[in-house]
Amino acid sequence: MEKKKPEEATQAPADAGSAVDDSDALENVESHESDDAAQKEQADSATKKSKKTGNILGRIASRINVYLLVFILIVIIALIVIFVSLRINNEQDAKIANIEAQELTQDAIDNLSSNEATVGDPKQLLNIESNAVFSGKVLIRDGLDVAGPIKVGGDLSLPGITVSGNSAFDEVQINTLSIAGDASVQGTLTVQEGLSVNGQSTFSGPISAPSIIVSELQLNGDIQFNRHIDAGGGTPGLDQGGALGAGGTATISGTDTAGTVTANIGAGAGGGLIASVTFTNSFTTNPHVVITPIGRAAPDTYVTNRTATGFSITTSSGLPAGSISFDYVVID
Repeated sequence: MEKKKPEEATQAPADAGSAVDDSDALENVESHESDDAAQKEQADSATKKSKKTGNILGRIASRINVYLLVFILIVIIALIVIFVSLRINNEQDAKIANIEAQELTQDAIDNLSSNEATVGDPKQLLNIESNAVFSGKVLIRDGLDVAGPIKVGGDLSLPGITVSGNSAFDEVQINTLSIAGDASVQGTLTVQEGLSVNGQSTFSGPISAPSIIVSELQLNGDIQFNRHIDAGGGTPGLDQGGALGAGGTATISGTDTAGTVTANIGAGAGGGLIASVTFTNSFTTNPHVVITPIGRAAPDTYVTNRTATGFSITTSSGLPAGSISFDYVVID
């Protein structure tokens, strides 16, 4: 056998040691690689979790941002609208406040009186949305239609007024009132001068008046007088007759409706006509005449010559001298 050289002997252990070192180094490398893989896997897992968490948070944040932006936008728009409205109102108030009255010179008045300003044409409508104040007169050449109430602060002068519906007036002064149709007065009607009715009148309630003058009064029902009947009118005329005798006279007092005839009988009186009464106003037909002697008896005294214009008092026998009176009542 050949003996190894010392270098080779020495080299062999060295090679064996290096192999051991390489094996350890390889194990270390593999261990490091496995550690790196585990760390990488952990890092990837952490990254996935963070991404997932970030996505959820991002979605929530994005939605919150959208709602917040919409809310902020609405608030901004509302502020802008309020600002613009206040600005417009302030400008209108400023315009109204800045209106000042100005004096017109005579030249300006003459210029206005000779000129007319026309707005639009008859086919157009002029709408005024706000209040309008006219300092002067307003002339409307055509009709005036008012949809709402009319308030007049001063006097209202109208040449004619036609009211088709109901109207309420607190106080109305009318110089001449002509009513073509029916009229209803719910309260008290006070007439200072006189009331003239040409046609028929119907009153469902009582009429109270200190004096009523009518040309003709027709009653379809009973008539009731709580006071006396005072027949007015002129005093009739009287002609005395031959039955009064020598020196006899006759007088009359009263009216056509009722009165008294007084006869003063003279000497030598006989039968015949005592007196004739002539009415101031003739009746339409022969009236009913009633005479009643007053005081002493007047035998055989009666009415004759009863007509629409008068009547006569006659006796069939002579009356003794003295005074005798007769009351009469005449009814148509």
